[in-house]
Amino acid sequence: MPRMADLPHKGGGYAGAAGAVMLALSLAVAAGCNTGDKDGPVDVIFDRDACARCSMIISDRHFVAEVRGGPRREVAKFDDIGCAITWLDAQPFASDPTTRIWVARLDDGSWVDARASRFAGGKTSPMGYGFAAVIDTEGVDFQAVQQHVRAMAQRRNK
Repeated sequence: MPRMADLPHKGGGYAGAAGAVMLALSLAVAAGCNTGDKDGPVDVIFDRDACARCSMIISDRHFVAEVRGGPRREVAKFDDIGCAITWLDAQPFASDPTTRIWVARLDDGSWVDARASRFAGGKTSPMGYGFAAVIDTEGVDFQAVQQHVRAMAQRRNK
């Protein structure tokens, strides 16, 4: 086995190749840590990511929600719009106009702005809040969902 002193240092020998591998690994790790878009929603890894409020694993694509806010513009993921609203109500940045909330549409799972969405009630959602984002003009607006979720939270806390 060669000793370290016997390995070539220049010109791409063993040490040069090892350095190149280390550089490539460092760049790959840095790219993997990149948070990407600081304004939009991020991918949810279903059956792996956990709800920021209740810690339940997020597995139902029809009810997932995300909130982006705070000084570092971080994203929190939720299994139910009710969890997102309850969690956000407890955050110091809840009323900050730059705080964003997205929900997955019931029909195709695409992200939509929760505040501009309509919601169908009576759904079987993961935490029982019962709302799903829909494209219909029927259904209730986000403010009505907030009121319902807050009333449920008060009843649950009694």
